[in-house]
Amino acid sequence: MTASATTDAVAERVVLRYAPVTDRVTEELSASRYSAYLRSAEAGPVAAGDEWEHFVSRGCGATRDVTLTVEAVEGGDRVGEETEFTFVTADEEGGDDETASARDGES
Repeated sequence: MTASATTDAVAERVVLRYAPVTDRVTEELSASRYSAYLRSAEAGPVAAGDEWEHFVSRGCGATRDVTLTVEAVEGGDRVGEETEFTFVTADEEGGDDETASARDGES
């Protein structure tokens, strides 16, 4: 991201592509607690193409690594407390298919 592109505003929405795609990963990303975690863990500058390495719970203390790739950033250039996340699978383009994406706050 160049200095001229910086708006220093909190992004309204960040679209994240995730892999691997499993039912459990999708379920965990759908939880509002995961979006709250990302707001804290990734607070600060964000740009399309950024790649974040995180993990989700598999239950009983086990975790699964997950790669989140920023597909789009709307309304600002940094993650803040008001930022919403939309998750799309690696085979989706965009994020307009609400039935296939996990939205912040929906289960």
